[in-house]
Amino acid sequence: MSPSPEPGERETDEAAPPASRHPAPSGWRHRDLTQGSLVSSLLVLALPLIASGVLGGAVFQIFDLTFVSRLGEEAIAAVVITNQTVRQVSLMIVMGASFATQSLISRAIGNDDLERAEHVAGQSISLGIGLGILVALVGGLFPETLFSLAGPNESFYATGVPYLRLVFLLHFGVIGTLLFGAILGGAGDTTTPLLVQVVQFSVAIAAEWVLIFGNLGAPAFGVQGAALGIACGQLVAMCLGVAVLFRGHSRVHLRRRHLVPDLPVMGEILRIAGPSALQMIGGVAMTFAFIRLAGTFGEQVQTAYAIGLRLGMIVPMVCFPIATACATLVGQAIGAGDVPRAWRAIGVGIVVHAGIMWSFAAGMFWFRVQILGFFSDDPEVIRIGSEYLVYSSAAFIFLALYFVFFRSLQGAGEFLVPMAITLTNSLLVAIPLGIFLVRATSLGPSGIWIAQLVSAIVATTATGIWLASGRWTRRAAHS
Repeated sequence: MSPSPEPGERETDEAAPPASRHPAPSGWRHRDLTQGSLVSSLLVLALPLIASGVLGGAVFQIFDLTFVSRLGEEAIAAVVITNQTVRQVSLMIVMGASFATQSLISRAIGNDDLERAEHVAGQSISLGIGLGILVALVGGLFPETLFSLAGPNESFYATGVPYLRLVFLLHFGVIGTLLFGAILGGAGDTTTPLLVQVVQFSVAIAAEWVLIFGNLGAPAFGVQGAALGIACGQLVAMCLGVAVLFRGHSRVHLRRRHLVPDLPVMGEILRIAGPSALQMIGGVAMTFAFIRLAGTFGEQVQTAYAIGLRLGMIVPMVCFPIATACATLVGQAIGAGDVPRAWRAIGVGIVVHAGIMWSFAAGMFWFRVQILGFFSDDPEVIRIGSEYLVYSSAAFIFLALYFVFFRSLQGAGEFLVPMAITLTNSLLVAIPLGIFLVRATSLGPSGIWIAQLVSAIVATTATGIWLASGRWTRRAAHS
């Protein structure tokens, strides 16, 4: 039985055929991605996503890290350890849900089933609300236990524990903004999320400047002001996202009925999100282990690694959106039953993604010392961090391919194999190799950097072999 129309919805809308209810997509934000030039379609999706990556991964990250660095190296280390370890676990769960949402919506759009796309979007938001409550409870009740999991230096606790508690209490903002981007991205609209992000990051930078340092007569919250400032931007973005989705200003138009819990659909999202989240948590587990190993060499090594991790995230944050755009193209092509187009989309995605990522990696390699000098005046921290960025730049040669490989598989609905590869690589290759090189050789911290590089090579090779086998296309054709 179809649901009764809500106030403001016409009875004829519920009875009308899909074609009359939802006009054919057209224009920049509503392009039909199942037809036409793949290069043009990729650019339509990727350019706004690249701009989002530059804005969030470069501009905002640099402002945020610069503000926090003025509070001292202990503040930087405490913030990065929180954000790159325990917070990453919750973030990976949310990203798993967002990848699942994008995959389901893109295939529904490719199959010209907009009602299913809208229903999946509503159920994803309902799951996000529940997850936000759970994360807030865990972080609010056990902040010190969570912070200690990464084995940070004792001097980092006084700053890190209050910061972690606040980050978890305000994690609803991350959930809302990620799901909003996934919903519209799956439908083929990456421009609207970009416009919302421009507002979000502008508000966040201004709020951090005010709340960290006590400008404009506000209290100076220090490191906690960074968390509060980010939350201010996310709250504004969430309000704009709700307006876009519920007022019919996007291809996906949500109504209240879409939020009513539908356990089978929620279960479908979770079944897809679970492997994706576990895949990324495998990477977080590796970071956990390596931060602990870095801590055995003293505060300077752990600080250098923390800064290097944050800087190293800028390149993927700028480039990864291209892989996400490729996932949408693959998903919509699979939904439309056009497997050859899915293959061509992967090829185009590899060329564009690798070209841009390799260029950024080269810049980071050549100017690594100068970049590190912006965030630390300790020569030893700069020396150690510079060595780490050499290995990190080399890893990007392989990750430029890996990101497109695994996101394309996910776009087609293949989540289990990428998860198995990543977990096996992290738990049976990278972490044991890092421990061996640190404890059984004289390499020192370099053993950690080598293990990370080997991990990138193994993950890329294994995922590429599975992608090239084509078995995922046969599975997708019968899903």
